[in-house]
Amino acid sequence: MLFDRIESEADFPLWTPELLRDRRRPVRPVTPETATPASVLIGLLGSERADDSLQVVLTKRTADLSTHAGQVSFPGGRAEPSDASAEQTAIREASEEIGLDPAAVRVWGRLPDYLTATGFRISPVIAWVDAQAAAFEHDQREVAEIFHVPLSFLMDPANHQIRLLPAERSPTGELIRFYAMPYQGEALTSPGQTQEFFIWGATASMLRNLYHLLWAAWNQHRGMAVRG
Repeated sequence: MLFDRIESEADFPLWTPELLRDRRRPVRPVTPETATPASVLIGLLGSERADDSLQVVLTKRTADLSTHAGQVSFPGGRAEPSDASAEQTAIREASEEIGLDPAAVRVWGRLPDYLTATGFRISPVIAWVDAQAAAFEHDQREVAEIFHVPLSFLMDPANHQIRLLPAERSPTGELIRFYAMPYQGEALTSPGQTQEFFIWGATASMLRNLYHLLWAAWNQHRGMAVRG
């Protein structure tokens, strides 16, 4: 399996991330060294059954938060001094925000850090989440909705839209180009109600990097199999 190789082989695959920082002008001068460290969990929900497709766990943040209010995001947040690693930050935050049991999580790897215009250096942690052991309960102060999106949908470049925010509508007065992946589905917190979730910004950028990682891994794995 590709993720087994990504987890066990430090040099697999050879690939280049597309996006390492927001294309918006930052709210203050920020570098990887001065940014606030944070982590998110790219949780791939599945079971041991071979015919089960993986689902990506996402949240919609509540509308009254101080940063990224109302936006779609991975569960996660800023690092605490007690966190021993980026992986621990991501799992702790997921436990607090969506009630995810750490025992149901198996870390597979990490994407390169991503620098946001709001001053965070985000470490995206990729992990398999056991669908049979995971039970979700959202923290209503931070999370309005929890929902799942098929990994196949998010990894299909046909669903990677490029949107433009005109300069006259931009807070910085400059044209902003960004990825968006609108998705229609039901939230776990509002079953039976189909709604559109607008996946964009840092979340879409990290998913785009995941796409490049998996595309490179699949091609290199396939090439080795053919030569073998």
